Amino acid sequence: MTLPDMSPRFEAVCHTEHARLLRYLRRRVGPDEAPDLVQEAFARLLGARNPERIENPAAYLSRITRNMLINRARKRQRGLPVFFPLDEERTAPTAPEQTWRIEAKDLQRLYRQAVRAMPPKTRRVFVMHRVHRQSYKDIAEQVGISVATVEYHMARALTLCRTAVAGQW
Repeated sequence: MTLPDMSPRFEAVCHTEHARLLRYLRRRVGPDEAPDLVQEAFARLLGARNPERIENPAAYLSRITRNMLINRARKRQRGLPVFFPLDEERTAPTAPEQTWRIEAKDLQRLYRQAVRAMPPKTRRVFVMHRVHRQSYKDIAEQVGISVATVEYHMARALTLCRTAVAGQW
């Protein structure tokens, strides 16, 4: 179940129970580990087989939390390190990956601005070639210009794009 699929009932439970669980876990495990355990409890609630069939989600969350604390205590008694495995589908992107995404969006924005700022005929030739993947010959026939003029407009468009990106990047 993804967050957009959550029913209003579960959203309300998340909002009301988060503070209560956080207080409870801070008393049990301390302020450093409590937020992670609360997040793990909500992840387990959302990962339940049929979460819409849970009659009392608050009680279910309390049971999940209690079981996590019991498992944690058992692992400590055995001397095993205590950790909660990450669900790979829910892991946050790494810092470089986030940076690349942001940079890619910035570049797309700059290119769109550059294309919008192009003279109409240059923009038309550029879009026909780069977006619609048409050959210079096809573009020349459709627009009614020579292949050399298509080459001129493409060179001009690429120069405008390069200048726009270099000015901002």
